[in-house]
Amino acid sequence: QVQLVESGGGLVQPGGSLRLSCAASGSIFSINTMGWYRQAPGKQRELVATITSGGSTNYADSVKGRFTISRDNAKNTVYLQMNSLKPEDTAVYYCKTQCRLSPLSAYYSDYWGQGTQVTVSS
Repeated sequence: QVQLVESGGGLVQPGGSLRLSCAASGSIFSINTMGWYRQAPGKQRELVATITSGGSTNYADSVKGRFTISRDNAKNTVYLQMNSLKPEDTAVYYCKTQCRLSPLSAYYSDYWGQGTQVTVSS
């Protein structure tokens, strides 16, 4: 029922910028925390940034000061502005949302985007 459409990835040179977006649609009653994760080849998936429904943010130390997570609650969309990109940022980036589908639901379920490739290379 929940669809997450992720976009914005691509190939950029070191020092460049990209803006990722992830829009959730479907029969969604509410969304709690939204976040971005990434997975590089041969490595485990790691948390990049999260943002709560109230706007509180959390960042991995490796991206702090360079990346900014934001959300548009009216559009059920989360963004990741990535500046000063480095080759080590190369990975598949996934968005995740914690959604409650009904006011009768007692819990949130996790939903993942399809992933978008970000490659930082000269």
